[in-house]
Amino acid sequence: MTPPTPLLSVNGVAKHYATPVLSDIDLTLSAGEVLALTGENGAGKSTLSKIICGLVPPTLGSLTLSGQPYQPTSRSHAEKLGVRMVMQELSLIPTLSVAENLLLDKLPQRFGLINRRVLHEQAARQMAAIGLDNIDPSAPVGSLGIGHQQMVEIARNLVGDCKLLILDEPTAMLTDREIAHLFVQIAKLKACGVGIIYISHRLDELQRIADRVAVLRDGRLVDVRPMAGVTQDELVQRMVGKTVDEGAGRPRRQAGAVRLAARQLRRGELVQDVDLELRGGEIMGLAGLVGAGRTELLRLIFGADRKEGGELYLDQAATAVTIDSPMAAIRHGIGLVTEDRKAQGLLLNQPIRINTTLANLKPVNRHGWLNQTAELSITQHLADLLRVKCQSVEQPVGELSGGNQQKVVFARWLHRDCNVLLLDEPTRGVDIGARADLYQELDRLAAAGKALLMVSSDLRELMTVCDRIGVMSAGRLVAIFERGQWTEQGLLEACFSGYANLNRTQHAATTHH
Repeated sequence: MTPPTPLLSVNGVAKHYATPVLSDIDLTLSAGEVLALTGENGAGKSTLSKIICGLVPPTLGSLTLSGQPYQPTSRSHAEKLGVRMVMQELSLIPTLSVAENLLLDKLPQRFGLINRRVLHEQAARQMAAIGLDNIDPSAPVGSLGIGHQQMVEIARNLVGDCKLLILDEPTAMLTDREIAHLFVQIAKLKACGVGIIYISHRLDELQRIADRVAVLRDGRLVDVRPMAGVTQDELVQRMVGKTVDEGAGRPRRQAGAVRLAARQLRRGELVQDVDLELRGGEIMGLAGLVGAGRTELLRLIFGADRKEGGELYLDQAATAVTIDSPMAAIRHGIGLVTEDRKAQGLLLNQPIRINTTLANLKPVNRHGWLNQTAELSITQHLADLLRVKCQSVEQPVGELSGGNQQKVVFARWLHRDCNVLLLDEPTRGVDIGARADLYQELDRLAAAGKALLMVSSDLRELMTVCDRIGVMSAGRLVAIFERGQWTEQGLLEACFSGYANLNRTQHAATTHH
C-alpha cells in the first residue's frame, strides 16, 4: 500500500549567512500531525520555520506542499497557500483594535465603509474560539498585556484557510488557563487535518501535544522520533549533549536585610495597595494569571509607570525614596529585565557591546572618552559567562536568536551590579541549557546579597528557583508562600482567588441595586 503524500516535505534544506545556520535538513509533516521542533537557542529552529513560511529563502534544498513544489516568495504568498506562522515576536499593529488586527485583510465593508458591527461580531467569535471572549474587540491591541497580545496573534493566524500552522514558543507568556485553551484549539485543528509544527522549550508541553519530535543542534537535524515514551532527560541530552540540573529541591536561601519595601503601592485597578518586602540574598517569585498586575507592579517599582499612591523604602531607611522614572530607579540601584526585550529592552541595530554597557558607562569611561578596550573586555567576559552565541560582541543584537537577545539584556544588568533586580519573564524563549546558565547567575547574585523579584508564567520555574512566591490576583497581592509551604495546586488556587472575590463583590453590588 502506497503511503499517503506528506503535507510538507523538506529536502536537503540549508541556509548560509556569514556562516551556515542550517545544513542538510530532511523532514516531513503529515496532515493532522503535531511535530515538535526543539533545540537550544541558535540551533536553527526559527530559521527553518521562516524558510517554510516564506520569510527567508533557503540557500540549498527544496520543499513540497501536498506533493507540489513549494517556493514561497513572501509570508503573504505562503499564507495564501495555507501556511501560517505565529512568531515569538508579535506582528500586531498596536494602534489598531483587536478586531482590526484579526481581520486586517478581510475587513467587512458596507457601501465602501467598514461595517464595525460585523467586524466586532466576527472578531468576538474568533477570540471566543481560543477562550478569550472576555476581551473587547474594539480595544487597541497596545492596551493589552503581552500575554493577551500573544493570544490575539494566535487567533489572527487561525482566520481563513489554514493547512499548516507553525507555532514558535506560543505559550512563553501564557498561564495554564490560556495554554489549556490553546491546546483545545490545536486538537480541533488536528481533527480538521491541519499539520502543526510546534516549537517550544517547555518539554512537558511537547510530551502532552506532539506526535513526533525533531531535535536540532548547531543547525543540523540530530534526531526525529515518535514522542510517545521519550523522556525529558533524553530530549535534553539530545539538545545539549549533557545532563542539565535545574536545581529542583534546593534548600531555602538565607535571607538578609530588607533591600526594598513597598507600602500600599497602587495604580488604579491594576495594582491595589500592595505591601511587599524584598530581602538581600533571596529570590522572590511573583505568580498570577495574565493581567493580574505582576508586570504593572514591577513597572511601578522601577518608575516606568506613575504610581497613584504608596511609598518605596530602600535598605530599611525611615524616609521614603522618590522613584519617578527608570533613571531614578537605576541611580538607586534598581534594575529591570523587561518582558518585551525587542520593544523595551534592546537597541536592535546596535552591537552586543553597546547594549551590554548602556546602563553603566562609568567603568568604560576614561576622562570623558569611551574606553573601547575596557568595554570590549567587559562585554566579552559577560558574553562568555552567559554563553551568548554570536559571531563577536560587535554583532548587531537584532541578528541574534530570541534567547541570545534575552541573555544580552541580562548581561546589561549584571554589568550594572544593582542591589535590587526586577525580572519580568527573564527566561522567555530561552532554551533549557541556557536557562540553567541564567539560574546559576541568579544564584550568584543572591549569594552576593542582591534582592531579586522574578515574574514568571511558569509555576514550576518559580517553584524551582524561588525562596518565596507571592501571588497577584486581580491587582492585589493575595498570598505569599515560603519554600516548603507551597504546592502547584495551592498557588493556582491563589491565582484565581482575587477574581472569585471580585465576581462575588460585583454580584452582591448588582443584587443590591
